[in-house]
Amino acid sequence: MKGSHVFLCLFSMSCCLNLMPTAGNKIFHFGSCRISMSVTEIRSGFTAIKANIQARDPVRTLSILSYPHSLHKVKSSDRCCITHHLFNFYVDKVFKHCKTEDSYVNRKISSIANSFLSVKRKLGQCHEQKKCMCGQESTEKFNQILANYEGLNVTSAAIKSLGELDILLDWVEKS
Repeated sequence: MKGSHVFLCLFSMSCCLNLMPTAGNKIFHFGSCRISMSVTEIRSGFTAIKANIQARDPVRTLSILSYPHSLHKVKSSDRCCITHHLFNFYVDKVFKHCKTEDSYVNRKISSIANSFLSVKRKLGQCHEQKKCMCGQESTEKFNQILANYEGLNVTSAAIKSLGELDILLDWVEKS
């Protein structure tokens, strides 16, 4: 009997700790999904390589994320869905193709990718729990982003998308 009380106490404490953000983390609400992440840490890593990455972008006339209305005026009910799609997109498509000859830049990209992978997993859990419903608008907006990406060769599209990471981070923080 005493062991079950200890287990219950430890279990309760671990649940509470999982809901509390760790140092530097902030809780973001995407619809009914709550995600803890450190945008400051991601932004810091990106800021350190932003000029380097943007200098490698050969296509200056097109934007992947800023295409008219891609992330503007997303309904709160669609925020979880499009955020889930975007973090999957960055993990599955962008970071895989962003390799440079500069080991410092590659380490920063890897660090950002690891942060995105963690958030991707959390958003995936929300999606599995049906807290992250996808409406037509979020699907259309994400399809536009994909079309912009797929209109370029893989490396150029990945570098351009990474160079626009501040657009995504600004949008997440406004959520």
